[in-house]
Amino acid sequence: MLHERLLSGKLSRIPGADCRYFLSPLVRCLTPGSSILDVGCGSGRDMRWLKDRGFRPTGFERSGGLAALAREHSGCPVLEGDFEGYDFSGMDVDAILLVGALVHVPHEPFSKILSNIAQALNPEGHVLLTLKEGVKTRDGAGGRVFYLWKDGALRAVFENLNLAVVDFSRAISKIRKSDVWLGYVLEKQDFGGDQRIV
Repeated sequence: MLHERLLSGKLSRIPGADCRYFLSPLVRCLTPGSSILDVGCGSGRDMRWLKDRGFRPTGFERSGGLAALAREHSGCPVLEGDFEGYDFSGMDVDAILLVGALVHVPHEPFSKILSNIAQALNPEGHVLLTLKEGVKTRDGAGGRVFYLWKDGALRAVFENLNLAVVDFSRAISKIRKSDVWLGYVLEKQDFGGDQRIV
C-alpha cells in the first residue's frame, strides 16, 4: 500500500519534492499569514513549503501514520478524520488544498463531498483542486480506482457550488507521463459578486 511505503521511506522523493509549480497559482491569491487547510495532507510536503513562505497551514489526514509523519515533517497541526463524513462547517480558513486528495472519490458523490469540504472556507476563500484528466475510471496499484474528469464536467460542478475558476492548468505528471493533471484555483462566490472566469 502506498501509505505504508511512504512511511517506510521508500518514497522519500515525495516529501522533499518541489511543489511550487502547482502551489504558486493559489499562493498568488493569498497574503502571508493566510490560513490554509490541506485536506489529504499525506507526508506534509505541501504544508512545509507553505509554512516556510509565511502561511499558516493545518493538515487533515485519514491515516494516523501519515498524520504523524506530516506533523513531524512540517511542524504543523494535523487533524485526523475522514473527509467524507467530517463536519467542516465549524472551520474558517482562507484556502483549502485538495492536491490529488479527491482522485479516488466516485463521480456520483463528488459534488456533495466537495461542497462539504468547502464549508471550511471563509467568504471569498480559495480552493486549489487537482484531479486526473480522462474518461470514467482507471485502475491503479493495490486495487485503487482513479476517477477521471473532463474540464467541462468539473466546471459544471463548480458552478453549481458557487465556486468560480480563477486559474486553470493542464499538466503532464512528473511521475507518470501518461497522467494529465487538471489544476483549478477556485474562489468561493458571494452572491452578486463579479468574478473573472478562466
